[in-house]
Amino acid sequence: MKRAPTRQKLLNILKKDHKLTIDGIMEYFTISEIAVRRHIHELESQGLIKRNTIKQKIGRPYYTYELTEEGHRTFPNQFDKLPVELLKDLEELQGLDAVKQLLNKRAEREKTYFETELKAEDFDQRIKEVAKIQDEKGYMVEIEKTADGHYEMKNYNCPISNIASCYKQVCDNEKRVFDELFAKSEVIPHSCITKGDNFCKWTIKRPTEG
Repeated sequence: MKRAPTRQKLLNILKKDHKLTIDGIMEYFTISEIAVRRHIHELESQGLIKRNTIKQKIGRPYYTYELTEEGHRTFPNQFDKLPVELLKDLEELQGLDAVKQLLNKRAEREKTYFETELKAEDFDQRIKEVAKIQDEKGYMVEIEKTADGHYEMKNYNCPISNIASCYKQVCDNEKRVFDELFAKSEVIPHSCITKGDNFCKWTIKRPTEG
């Protein structure tokens, strides 16, 4: 995304200097402080920088500005490619079984995290808690209760699609984790982002009474 030169310069400054007051920022500019503040406000509204309030024992508080995680991600990085490259290197050095073991280890860690965070035994509430956890991890989750009392869960984003596209086991492991989290239910996958669909869709059936 191409940004106005002043805004890009602000991002570059905060990338290098980490945290700066408005006075520190103004050392890099010849335009008015009002104009710079307007650009700062726009970058704040875009979620690229944040303002920190610094309280003092004497005098009024002052503010510092720094990049958010989203702001850091505007700079070139190998985040998308590196995990896949490392898995490919592992496969070349130690074989596909080593990759499978590593991905299984990740799945076990995911399941343990869910089990630690999930509090509800009630099916409906447990669905909502799982959806909330997934949403917080960036999956953009929507759930809908069907007339039969089952749930359809859609993920509009896959934060690890780069890995899942190369290693289908990631999706298989995700189903296995859901199977174990909803041991009394049937978990049915319908669509998948890595197969070109617009979202991943699951049906999680209500447990049969008795």
